[in-house]
Amino acid sequence: MSEKSGFQLGVIGALSLSVASSVAIVICNKALISSLGFPFATTLTSWHLMVTFCALHVAQRFFKAFEAKSIDLKTVTLFGILNGSSIGLLNLSLGFNSIGFYQMTKLAIIPFTVLLETLFFRKQFSRNIKLSLMVLLLGVGIASITDLKLNVLGSVLSLLAIATTCVGQIMTNTIQKKLGVSSTQLLYQSSPFQAAILFVTGPFVDKLLTKQNVFAYTYTPLVLGFIILSCLISISVNFSTFLVIGKTSPVTYQVLGHLKTCLVLALGYTVLRDPFTMRNILGISVAVFGMGLYSYFCTNENKKKLSIEPLPISQIKDKESSAPLLATINVVHQDREGQDMKKPNGLSVKDSLA
Repeated sequence: MSEKSGFQLGVIGALSLSVASSVAIVICNKALISSLGFPFATTLTSWHLMVTFCALHVAQRFFKAFEAKSIDLKTVTLFGILNGSSIGLLNLSLGFNSIGFYQMTKLAIIPFTVLLETLFFRKQFSRNIKLSLMVLLLGVGIASITDLKLNVLGSVLSLLAIATTCVGQIMTNTIQKKLGVSSTQLLYQSSPFQAAILFVTGPFVDKLLTKQNVFAYTYTPLVLGFIILSCLISISVNFSTFLVIGKTSPVTYQVLGHLKTCLVLALGYTVLRDPFTMRNILGISVAVFGMGLYSYFCTNENKKKLSIEPLPISQIKDKESSAPLLATINVVHQDREGQDMKKPNGLSVKDSLA
């Protein structure tokens, strides 16, 4: 198998792992939060990150699964705090906004990421790519947005959540490429900082949003079992998030996230018997069509670039790393603790970045 084919299969594997683990954690967290009444999403995310770090530490220390590579302390600290803040701000945005406005906040991440990459990284997005993203966002909006009640505090929190999420995901991609570290090495170095900021702030954020104290909660064996299961699944979610962003791009990761949203909506209807309307069906159909366009246009553009400018394998990998969702699959013949779940009080809970 050639190096190029191996790289493409690696991207396909990363995308598949991300989708499977994210859908699994949504189902687990939905049961934990909605059915068992454990509403402490931000604190749960901090536990996810701590378990992820412990698992990576064991894998590195005792099984030599990967080589630990030191990263500048200032860089990794800033990166960890930024990603941890992103999760907390998204949860606060959910708490102080309507579900519809929160969904709009998530949709705004893609165009804001495109804007930042265009302004600061000189990255060019063709008209066709922008059109496909607009179709995708329209479809997800139709399927998931129900109301748009506005308030000043909620709007400010949403803007901060968008900014920290976009910058954090761009940094995930940039650090891996500029410093030559793998997704596993970056996650290993940064997860303690992300866990620390959420471990300290999580209980306060959750109390502000739920009016309940995580330390006063009665932990039954069933709740503990689902918490442990959620933490174990989160290892795969965290690993695949960094893997996808490192091998593709922040925009591709967001497109993948909206694919997960559509899958969760469909799965909720078929398995969990959640309410499903013609509006949901129309929105999901439009979103899937937009993803298809995105994949098609990116595949064609990458082929044109490779045919015009033949590059050595090492540089081809960098070119391909910006190829978005499913584009790699077509060439061969496919990240915010996450999707949304209904809480007992009717609010939606962000699928952990964890």
